[in-house]
Amino acid sequence: MEESGAISGGTVVSWVASGAVLWSTAFVLVRAFFPKRSYDFCNRAVSTMHAVAAVCLACLSVDDWSRPVSPLAAASSPRQMRALALTLSYMVYDAACCHLNGDVRLDNTVHHLVSIVGIGAGLAYQRCGTEMVATLFVTEISSPLLHLREILKEFGVTDTDLNLLVDVLFAVTFSVARMGFGPYLTYVTVTADNPILIKAMASGLQLVSAYWFLRILRMVRYKLGKKKPSPSPSPAGKAAAS
Repeated sequence: MEESGAISGGTVVSWVASGAVLWSTAFVLVRAFFPKRSYDFCNRAVSTMHAVAAVCLACLSVDDWSRPVSPLAAASSPRQMRALALTLSYMVYDAACCHLNGDVRLDNTVHHLVSIVGIGAGLAYQRCGTEMVATLFVTEISSPLLHLREILKEFGVTDTDLNLLVDVLFAVTFSVARMGFGPYLTYVTVTADNPILIKAMASGLQLVSAYWFLRILRMVRYKLGKKKPSPSPSPAGKAAAS
């Protein structure tokens, strides 16, 4: 088991600053490799890299898989702190990217704000690492499929069985993670002896997830409705038309 110990604020700031430089550099490189692709495509490519890295780091920070969400309200381990710092740096990068691209939506802004304040508070307190890393896993596990949906459209792949498959897989993964495990993580975070700011941010993130869940349900219903075959005209209708 990894020993937990106090990490200086300067070290945490350097981790976050280095991460922001890392994601920004990755974006510039993707733009250079794919000059004909859109700004959104390049940002989603970087977002996919972050999602994969975040899920891997979250898994590596678990000491005991028989009890992955314990101990609660405990001091954060160095591995948990590094995973959270990487994601905080990504959130800062992504918020700036969205602003520069003019993609300023209320739900996205609230998501960035809640994530940045919540993770920042966790790093400052150096507590709640277990709950926050578990939340990191739950919120990022569906992100690669989310971005794949839009990347397929960028390549001109639309209204195919592949699009429908990715949509359904994304909806199922998001629903199970954020609306299955998400409320449980919110409950244990709020009921544990955590700082009030952490509790508020956990509740805010779950509200954002619930809003997105409702939008995803409407999307799936629309996509499945499009795939239904049109009813064939009856013989009487054909006769009347002839």
